[in-house]
Amino acid sequence: LANLVQGLSSTDPAVKEKAIAETEKRLHDQKTSQEEESKTVVNRTVINSQSSDTTNAEAVNTDGLLAVLEKDAKERAELRKRNEHIANALKEEGNDAFRKGHYVLAVQRYTQGLKKIRDKQELYTNRAQAYMKMQEYEKAISDCEWALKCNEKCIKAYFLMGKAHLALKHYSESRQCYEKILQIDLQKESLFKDCMNEVNLEEKRMKDEERAMKEVQSGNPAALSVKELLKKMDRPDQNILYYTGAIRLLTGAVKDCTEKTLFRINNGFSILKDNEVIRRGFCAERKTSAEVDLSVSLLTLWQAVCSGNEENQRLLLTHPDVSAQLPKLLSSGIWEIQKETLALISLYSENENGRRLLVRHQGQTKWLPILMMFVSSTDARASSAMNILSDLTQEERFKIQCRVSLSTDALPLFTQLLTSAKLVNQAALAQCIGIVGNLCADAVIRKQMAECRECWQACTKLVGESFDVSSHKYQDCLFAVLGLMMNLLLESNMTIQDFAVDISGSCMSLLRHEDGRIVTRAIGVLSRILQASSSAVEEAVKGGVVKKMIKFLKTGGEITSNYGIKTLTVCTRSNRQAQEDLVKTDKGFSVLLKLLDSENEMIVGNAACCLGQCLVVPGAATSLLNSNIVMILLKHAGGDATRTSVQENAAIALGKLCVAEPRHLFQLRKLNGLAILNSSVKYVHST
Repeated sequence: LANLVQGLSSTDPAVKEKAIAETEKRLHDQKTSQEEESKTVVNRTVINSQSSDTTNAEAVNTDGLLAVLEKDAKERAELRKRNEHIANALKEEGNDAFRKGHYVLAVQRYTQGLKKIRDKQELYTNRAQAYMKMQEYEKAISDCEWALKCNEKCIKAYFLMGKAHLALKHYSESRQCYEKILQIDLQKESLFKDCMNEVNLEEKRMKDEERAMKEVQSGNPAALSVKELLKKMDRPDQNILYYTGAIRLLTGAVKDCTEKTLFRINNGFSILKDNEVIRRGFCAERKTSAEVDLSVSLLTLWQAVCSGNEENQRLLLTHPDVSAQLPKLLSSGIWEIQKETLALISLYSENENGRRLLVRHQGQTKWLPILMMFVSSTDARASSAMNILSDLTQEERFKIQCRVSLSTDALPLFTQLLTSAKLVNQAALAQCIGIVGNLCADAVIRKQMAECRECWQACTKLVGESFDVSSHKYQDCLFAVLGLMMNLLLESNMTIQDFAVDISGSCMSLLRHEDGRIVTRAIGVLSRILQASSSAVEEAVKGGVVKKMIKFLKTGGEITSNYGIKTLTVCTRSNRQAQEDLVKTDKGFSVLLKLLDSENEMIVGNAACCLGQCLVVPGAATSLLNSNIVMILLKHAGGDATRTSVQENAAIALGKLCVAEPRHLFQLRKLNGLAILNSSVKYVHST
């Protein structure tokens, strides 16, 4: 019994389950025994070899333990009921995500449900179905096996497992799964026949392809040259499987620069033009499985032929059928074709001449929205598409093309991706946001985006939701979108004014974020958004922005200090409360004095400006009597800083200092600085 109690408290699930099963068995046996005792009276006289005290103690201990175990069983039953309710809710959330095509989210919800109830068959089969959509067939098979452990007669599990084995070309295993369905339910004969026909057709297609490959090889494949293989492509009486096999052999034969040249001089690029079977299969809008294989083989061949060969790249891209089909292949929705098309385009985007070919010969192609769509992909297609897009942004001509379709095509898709940040590939989304941010270096693109209300709404939503998501990938999206917002805030318009209060409020909340990069960028956004709205300044001051900035200025690096002092300068420009808060928080202006010694001219200029604005507060100038502020400001006012704002702001601050507290004039006279002060009078009057 002691071992039983120890097992129930074990952290090992297997040990605990075994103990639970033994407990339930004992409880059942006890109940059965009690029922039999009530029905039958038997002679229970035995010779007790132990003392009566020991026997009674054991009986008491046993009864007490069984009572504890019975109570534990009830508590576990109640806990399971609660967990089942949560698991059902998570299942419904997963089903909803699945219906919307958000398969990654669906998998997450089903997985969360299984953490609550590990033996819920529906969660395993539903997750397997989501894995099938994601083409993760091995995981789907594993989930189906677990579902069958929960319910050995689960038809859905056998059906999905059969489909997964078929996708992996495990034909025998697929048939076994479908045969199990018929054994469980004879009324599923129609389903069984359809499934078996699908397996037979797929297996036949593979065997036909193998025969076609052997026919193309015609003996010794190693002896076949590029020229000989191209001659075999001239046979007009063959089917699509024959040509697919020939193309694959041709791909294997093209290994070095010489063979790539031989491919070109032997009119290798004409196979698409001269062979109707190949051209029709490659250009088909709705492709059969054989046409998909043909297209993938062609794309792989062109990668081999064009890799490192600029002339071949030029010839391929100027081919009218290829030029017209590349965008269609990317939008086909067929995973294998998209993957190989992206790999082919990557060969061009990786070098300057290739990029120019893409932009010049695909001038009407809307690369930005087409490639942006892959952010929703959960596999390598997403990063591949983003890398291509990043490469293309180096071309000025590409930026000019983006201006035309930005507002109608790319921008609506981009805002949709931002709004769905929790559901898409977040690593790719972060990269995509960074790319769009770089495009904003173009004034025309930046102006269009800054005027888009939907774009600002989506950015604000992503920032607001960051408090509910702690994943590193989502934080990368947040970091990128803050950078994008900083770029857009170089513009000034009514849309920005309308969103200023919401944006500044979100950034104020981010100041307590644990990631220093995000805090720095949030301060950067504040330094720009507050310039757009006095209402935003007022709300930020009420939220303690001055105190927070002083804190960051004490410990932050150069970039943080640059943004922080700019934020304070904006706030103290016209807000009296901000001026008073700064004087109260920064005792003796110790932080501002430190910033005035910075080697960064922008920090010095803003620090001088901020100081001058705060000297209107009673007692502020007097608090500086025992400091060397006059010497510091005089040095900057008469210095040779590249930014004239440094001299101007220092001179203005010096003038205001002496006006507010005349005793500073004595120090100024000692330093022979009256001439500089006189030259600053015009700035004092102008302010």
